[in-house]
Amino acid sequence: MLNLILMGPPGAGKGTQAQILAERFSIPQVSTGNILRENVKEKTPLGLEAREYMDRGALVPDELVVKMVVERLSQSAYAKGFILDGFPRNIKQAEALEETLKKDGRRIDAAVGIEVERRELMRRLGGRRLCKKCSAAYHIMFNPPVNMDTCDRCAGELYQRDDDKDETIEARLKVYEEETLPVSGYYIKKGLYMRVNGIGSVDQITDAIVKAIEKGSDNTKVTG
Repeated sequence: MLNLILMGPPGAGKGTQAQILAERFSIPQVSTGNILRENVKEKTPLGLEAREYMDRGALVPDELVVKMVVERLSQSAYAKGFILDGFPRNIKQAEALEETLKKDGRRIDAAVGIEVERRELMRRLGGRRLCKKCSAAYHIMFNPPVNMDTCDRCAGELYQRDDDKDETIEARLKVYEEETLPVSGYYIKKGLYMRVNGIGSVDQITDAIVKAIEKGSDNTKVTG
């Protein structure tokens, strides 16, 4: 059994690594973004409540997000472990998660932080391009299309999302640094935080994460 939290700033590659690790350890990935969208789409009581905030352009409250995650983790598919991707986003959520798991006799085994310097994050996030027709994703440096403005798959027009533009990226990183980064300190105090260098190939970073998990918590050394 492995209950894992995968942390890191926008652009660190959490989603990619969470998918790989979920397959490697045979445990499900838990994405708060997906859970929120599913609840809203299916019009569950929690989804309807969240939609009220979203329609006003307000953030969904911590209490509601926690309820959605807790409800998901209570399902039998998550009894033998899980990988949390994008949660907890702040210390209040981290405390609520710990309290809930404790009631079920469970706990977080490790919180892995994928660490990448700001300049590299700007480069990664600012280079993403999406196809308007088929939603295929490209990157102007790491995975460029044959023709810079055209999708290789369907010849659709490529565009840059508003949240991938420099001013929006800066705002996203600022929010992360102010609200989510302190969560690493929360898990450091509990001896659960493991730093992993987020620079390198996908396979190299995966190997570094697996080694960190197998080795156990090391609060002073960056692995990879």
